[in-house]
Amino acid sequence: MGYLNIDGKIFYNMVVNASNRLEEQKDFVNSLNVFPVPDGDTGTNMSMTLRNAVLEVASLDEKSIEIIGRQMAKGALMGARGNSGVILSQIFRGIAKGIEGKKNVDSLEFANGLAEGARFAYKAVMRPTEGTILTIIRAASESAVKSDKKDIAELMEGVCDYSKSVLDKTPDMLPVLKKAKVVDAGGMGLLVILQGMYEALKNHMENVRLKEASGAKMQSAAKNLGEQNIKYGYCTEFLIHSQTSDIEDFRKKLQNIGDSMVVVKDEDIIKVHIHTNDPGWVLSQAVKLGEMSKIKIDNMREQHRHILNIDDFKEDSSVEENHGEKELAQETEPKKYAFISVSIGDGINSIFKDLGVDYVIEGGQTMNPSTEDILNCINKLNSENVFVLPNNKNVIMAANQAAELSDKTVKVIPTKTIPQGITAITAFNSDYELDENVSAMEEAIATVTTGVVTYAVRDTELDEKDIKQGDILGLIEGKIEKVGRDKFQVCSDIIDEMTGENSELISIYYGEGCSENEVNEFVKKLEVKYEDMDIQCYSGKQPLYYFIVSVE
Repeated sequence: MGYLNIDGKIFYNMVVNASNRLEEQKDFVNSLNVFPVPDGDTGTNMSMTLRNAVLEVASLDEKSIEIIGRQMAKGALMGARGNSGVILSQIFRGIAKGIEGKKNVDSLEFANGLAEGARFAYKAVMRPTEGTILTIIRAASESAVKSDKKDIAELMEGVCDYSKSVLDKTPDMLPVLKKAKVVDAGGMGLLVILQGMYEALKNHMENVRLKEASGAKMQSAAKNLGEQNIKYGYCTEFLIHSQTSDIEDFRKKLQNIGDSMVVVKDEDIIKVHIHTNDPGWVLSQAVKLGEMSKIKIDNMREQHRHILNIDDFKEDSSVEENHGEKELAQETEPKKYAFISVSIGDGINSIFKDLGVDYVIEGGQTMNPSTEDILNCINKLNSENVFVLPNNKNVIMAANQAAELSDKTVKVIPTKTIPQGITAITAFNSDYELDENVSAMEEAIATVTTGVVTYAVRDTELDEKDIKQGDILGLIEGKIEKVGRDKFQVCSDIIDEMTGENSELISIYYGEGCSENEVNEFVKKLEVKYEDMDIQCYSGKQPLYYFIVSVE
């Protein structure tokens, strides 16, 4: 028997299955990153965004597709991470608009929902680029609208087939994809979602359960729970700096004393998250493995009581740490101006704090904060005007979305790099009016040239450069300019290209993979070479990048 109509329950199962499929394939989607640098996070961002949409309705007993669609759209909107996640949230927002007023929908009404999803997605992007996720959602909607299938399962089969055929053509639409010999990552992520939805219909899947996310931040549907249903009261998170390679014994010790457990090892750091009633015991077991840091324990019952007292769109529904956020001192009088900065690396975080940033959200490459993360920070600030420094091109859309949802005056300064963010806040003048400061900061970031030194995560050929896994890469304004084997030499090479006769200042932020003594020797050589320029060097302690460099 086919599906001539689908209600909220069926749609929910479709999206849960899609979320599970994307979670399984997110690493593959990440691997389609055009550049072979360790920052491919499209699959992760889309998976976490979709997961948040599902969690928003996980405990609703509702058959109306209108209500399920609307709540899913809200969950996706608040959980949106990265550009791909924001676009995905807009697709769900459009679908919700298209099925508005319906308890269930037939094939034509569902097709119209997809069409609205495509319209909202295109509207969200200032300069839409074909060959991306936008092209795939448009293809999906066009296929659905043109279909004569009454059975929605058959309609979705055609949608998936046509979307895949268009995805296969994306390398012909974007030369950079053709050079890298990959299809678009966002488009692939959306295809996985569409296929997951179709699979649920094809196999008549009922009561689909959301699988646990691997290494992802566990979101809470706290507002849908009664306090008495919170079995484990303390959200406990921390890092263990350890050389141990086997964490299975540790994981087994924890599995019976809590839930929502995530124990993930990343090189010499073990990331731990668990809901438990005995955080002290958890910490006593963890310290046996190594030195601990970033310990955070939240009372979820207390937070739940707080959640119930704030209005719908301003809910602090996450009971998790907001990417290493620092606690704010409560001030009796509102400040005229306040700053939020997205940053990663203890050294760089400290620089922003020293420059007067009120709230530092830890995030950036591979760890994009969500719309809700940023919105929560905005709402906690006691300030008339809030500036947000995204410091990453993949965070700007989420920041803009958070600004639109806030009832405060929020200005997102479109900083795409850490050095741009630092320059922006140094251009700030507390005596200026709001618009004067916006102009001053935007003018200042235009004077900054940024370069980074990282490593290749895979073999590829790009811009006539033969790149092997493990090669050191030097990028200037996001483009690979130098390939080598020595990080100091590559850094020196990109500085050569970045400097000119009008350059006055070189700023260097060295990361976790650099020796302080070697860096000091390197800087001494630069001071001789660029004797007429000021050279500043800081321990950024950032992951992934050996060096972040700026020239002004």
